[in-house]
Amino acid sequence: MPKFLLMLFDNPADYADVSPEQMQQIVQEYGAWAQQLGQAGKLAAGEKLADEGGKVLTRNGAGVTVTDGPFAESKEVLGGFFIVNAESYDEAVEIARHSPHAKYGCATHVRQIDAV
Repeated sequence: MPKFLLMLFDNPADYADVSPEQMQQIVQEYGAWAQQLGQAGKLAAGEKLADEGGKVLTRNGAGVTVTDGPFAESKEVLGGFFIVNAESYDEAVEIARHSPHAKYGCATHVRQIDAV
């Protein structure tokens, strides 16, 4: 079955005023959603990424330049990902549509993983 990467983008500043209790509730929503996907055989993997940090490596002549990133000037960051099993883009989009991420108005990018 094809696999799809759901890239979850958000703006960490949107969560600056969220209380620890509210954040725990949000985390539980994602956990419950992921558990449902797992029980349905649709979840292959998923992780939250750290809010800060990240590095970009760029080829620079014979060397490699390392900078902070990947989008230091952007407010929106890649906050996490899920890899889901789906028959088609339509099914992967439908899975993403019902994620907590969509509920909070954040962007989700869906890409099919090429089987190599």
